[in-house]
Amino acid sequence: MKIYKDKDADLKYLKGMPIAIIGYGSQGRAQALNLKDSGLQVIVGLPQKSNSIKTARKDGFEVYPTEKAATLGQIISVLAPDHLHKKIYDNQIKRNLSPGKTLLFACGFSIYFKLIVPPQDVDVIMVAPHAPGEQVRKFFLEKKGVPCFIAVEQNYSGKAKQKALAYAKGIGSTKAGVIETIFRDESIGDLFGEQAVLCGGLAELLKAGFEVLVESGLPPENAYLECVHQLDFIVNTIKSYGIAGMFEKISKTAEYGSYLSGKRVINDRTKKEMKKILKEIEDGSFAKRWIKEYESGMRNYLALKRITSKHPIEAISKKMRALMK
Repeated sequence: MKIYKDKDADLKYLKGMPIAIIGYGSQGRAQALNLKDSGLQVIVGLPQKSNSIKTARKDGFEVYPTEKAATLGQIISVLAPDHLHKKIYDNQIKRNLSPGKTLLFACGFSIYFKLIVPPQDVDVIMVAPHAPGEQVRKFFLEKKGVPCFIAVEQNYSGKAKQKALAYAKGIGSTKAGVIETIFRDESIGDLFGEQAVLCGGLAELLKAGFEVLVESGLPPENAYLECVHQLDFIVNTIKSYGIAGMFEKISKTAEYGSYLSGKRVINDRTKKEMKKILKEIEDGSFAKRWIKEYESGMRNYLALKRITSKHPIEAISKKMRALMK
């Protein structure tokens, strides 16, 4: 697998092409600022009543209604939330696509699951930085960058890959490393990683550990410090040294106990459930369920969000963060 760096990308493939950033949230703002600082021409497209218009203008951008930005942009970078992509594309972007334009996404969701089906006479590419927008901006300013994936779904111009690499360079990612993938693999890997491991799985593991200790009689402050507070140290150590390297950095007692107990928590039963989750992602069941949830008013989503926010670990987390400032 080739890792593309600064020398492999050339901003000339985007010079003179207005880049329309659609959406100005975490990723939209970070990418717009990085691209502008890289010397590229950037405009911002937002709904006329968007609260982000003032911020974008303060940051020095010309802001247009989404439909107008899609008309003016040669590169249309869709950085609004995934569940809004279809509505934005159908209502503001689709009729403003002309041959040779480029549709760019920061994840493969909308294209792979066919929420958006672009015409054949445009380039369709993905540049997916693997960090929140705040980190994308922070690392750029530190002249480091965050790694990202690129992918080409349609190559009408014959230069789609060069544009993707140029865009990745513009946001700073070629300083860290860019990996070429396909929309399918990024979509499935991203959803599975979020749901089963990094967000969904991890959150439930942290809450379960906290609950077990509290139910056994430990003060919740103790339970929080033991099960949650040191997580960043473990993650950063794994990123720096690998899993085996992490075990070398912790105490021998912790290491030995981990070898004995880890698979009692995460085992073949867990993997069996993970495979079910993966199948639901691969066959489109999750994507359909999520879009249906959005279109029906997001009642289940909001209920689940309320339950999570009321878990006892949240109150203790807030208390401990305040004490440790």
